[in-house]
Amino acid sequence: MPIAYEDAMQLLVRWLRNPDHGTFSRYGYDVYLPSLVRIYLRQQGAHSGEGERQEHEIISDFYAPAWDLCRRGILRPGIRTYGAQATDDGNAGNGYSITPFGRQWLSETGHDTFVPTEPERFAQMLARFRDRFGPGFQERGQEAIRCYGAHAYLACCAMCGAAAESVLLATAIANTGNEEQVLRDYATASGRRRVENLILGQAQRALQEEYRGYASLLKYWRDEASHGRASAITDNEAYTALALLLRFAMFVNDHWNELTT
Repeated sequence: MPIAYEDAMQLLVRWLRNPDHGTFSRYGYDVYLPSLVRIYLRQQGAHSGEGERQEHEIISDFYAPAWDLCRRGILRPGIRTYGAQATDDGNAGNGYSITPFGRQWLSETGHDTFVPTEPERFAQMLARFRDRFGPGFQERGQEAIRCYGAHAYLACCAMCGAAAESVLLATAIANTGNEEQVLRDYATASGRRRVENLILGQAQRALQEEYRGYASLLKYWRDEASHGRASAITDNEAYTALALLLRFAMFVNDHWNELTT
């Protein structure tokens, strides 16, 4: 069976952290995909003849993730050092080396194994909210996950907060039916609070508290990230901000009628 993009990316990142080429050569590369795939298939219980067939079936699933890691500066095509052994097969897309930035990136955190490192799967999780909250929400959510993948944690938190405010505006506009008035109120001093009160003014207390619980943390990290002073935001805050953004969108969607009538 083909390996989904995100699963192939997670496997590739795991291999970069702990490469296991077994007794097979890596031919002068840090990462030689055919050897890694052979060892992986053996670990999955594939027999010799079956493993060779499966290797040819799935190895191309790793080309797009490997290229994306090259595009982000984590990998580069080619051999590790000048004069190292090379192969036509490796130079045709099966051999890569880790960049200095890539070694730093790999040493910084293990969360990338569990959080989508590229937009595809995160986009799938957010896709059902696009029509409800608008393209601004989708755009900022995608920027957030791209920032997280690049370890730009301040920017990730800022984009999570901005996406949350897209949810706020979409809900207020649906509540009042007056987009111009909502945007005018939002642009005033304490505009965020005024728009939030439009939504929550008549809502039940438990709903208000849960809404503000999600929104307050996202607002804090957005404000903390966007100010000029030094910040202590790390991968842990960014990781939590992404999870909260998705949960906030789900919460508002689940209580849409209560929040907009």
